[in-house]
Amino acid sequence: MSSLAALLELFEQKKISRREFLNRTAALGLMATVSPALFPGSAEAGGPKSGGRLIMGLTGGSTTDSMNPATLTSNMNQNLNWQIRNNLVEIDHNFDPIPELAESWESTPDAKVWRFKLRKGVEFHNGKTMTAEDVVYSINHHRGEKSKSGAKGYLKAIENIKADGQYEVVFTLSGGSADFPFILGDYHLSICPAGTQGQEWEKGIGTGAYVLESWEPGVRAFATRNPNYWKEGRGHFDEVETLSIVDTNARTNALKTGQINYMDRVELKTVHLMKRMPGVNVTATTGTAHYTIPMLVDRSPYNDNNVRTALKLAIDREELLKQVLRGYGEIGNDHPIAPVNRYFNDDLEQRRSDPDQAKFYMKKAGMLDHTFNLHAADAAFAGAVDAAVMIQEQAKKAGIKINVVRDPDDGYWSNVWMKKEWCMCYWGGRPTEDMMFSVAYANGAPWNDTNWNNKRFNELLVAARAELDSTKRGKMYAEMQEICRNDSGTVVPMYNQMVEASSDKLAHGSISGHMAVDGMRNAERWWFK
Repeated sequence: MSSLAALLELFEQKKISRREFLNRTAALGLMATVSPALFPGSAEAGGPKSGGRLIMGLTGGSTTDSMNPATLTSNMNQNLNWQIRNNLVEIDHNFDPIPELAESWESTPDAKVWRFKLRKGVEFHNGKTMTAEDVVYSINHHRGEKSKSGAKGYLKAIENIKADGQYEVVFTLSGGSADFPFILGDYHLSICPAGTQGQEWEKGIGTGAYVLESWEPGVRAFATRNPNYWKEGRGHFDEVETLSIVDTNARTNALKTGQINYMDRVELKTVHLMKRMPGVNVTATTGTAHYTIPMLVDRSPYNDNNVRTALKLAIDREELLKQVLRGYGEIGNDHPIAPVNRYFNDDLEQRRSDPDQAKFYMKKAGMLDHTFNLHAADAAFAGAVDAAVMIQEQAKKAGIKINVVRDPDDGYWSNVWMKKEWCMCYWGGRPTEDMMFSVAYANGAPWNDTNWNNKRFNELLVAARAELDSTKRGKMYAEMQEICRNDSGTVVPMYNQMVEASSDKLAHGSISGHMAVDGMRNAERWWFK
């Protein structure tokens, strides 16, 4: 077997990464013989072209969706948000913060005061020029006492935001925040015209590459190219149509028949068949995404950590990875920090299935006779119902009884998640440890979906945020992952790769693992060949 053939076999069997494949072939002088078709993520030599209508079929859309940036919950409206809006900061495919509506930023040595200089001459879709007033209003929208924004937890440290002239904004924090620019790249914190409220959010006025023409929540959105887009080399399509297609088979058939040319969350049971489809490219991207099974710890019996520990021990993560993800991911360890994150604790003992220990803890809690309701719908993630049924069977080995409650896909995120006592869930992850913990695990965070409150964890969260010494900071985050694993109400059984498919008529550069759908920015970054 030739050197190239051997490397190709290793790559196709996922025994080496794409990066390692490229490095080895380059070292051997073989890249000239490698077909570009092997790497659909590679940018075309001729560069981006303009034109055409991108039609996407995405998951998670619901009739309860809104374009209020504070309440974006699904792939559909998160992606639409970045079609039509921008942030001060963009998180690139290397998980680095880069300037977007802010052209630069700087902080005081203690990272407590941050100054952002804004780009001049950027227009909203309604013709209004963006200024510091719009930025201050947009960020404050998430900080109000009654705000239920998913980003509210990130912004607690802000003591004051003020405009310094028309094109500078100064943030004063209660303590140092080494990751503050990352926070302003969160998808909730897109910039809208000052004064936007109520139904005006649904108009989708922003500074983005596309102008929202129509929006039917949970069904369809249609946008056209912004003729005055300020960002060079982005926004190549004439039109973007975004369809909510929750059913995996329906999305697959739509792509196969050419009704759409992009879909998220490929059905992993049949991904090997999709790879053989003519005219279709399949990509698998590793990032911070993970599946969770949160339980409300302020409700009995989940307020007993013996119950929580028993349920975590009853789950066979390896089997879930094999059967549900078909190997496209890694097993989780009951905390949300992914192996790609900077401060991932790889010294933490991996939790594995242990029916005897699970039974011991459940008996200690006096709950062996209890039946636990586990709520599931494939709106949570593709295969969520199958995963719940598998967990039900796995738990029987420990004498634990689980009843799988199958909920409707529509309205799952508003009617089940954070409402029912135990349910299936999906997180796209966050680029930094502080952001992930702040949005979903900090006491009082609007999206703390277990209502967990651990004093030591919360103290470390504040201390680590302000710690500028990387070694000390890493030790704090390592301890927080251990606390989360051992005490929180969140089961994290798997980190998933983002497996998506598209027409081979589409081209793009490096795909971001920051979030699904190329960091939710494929409409801005991709183009037709």
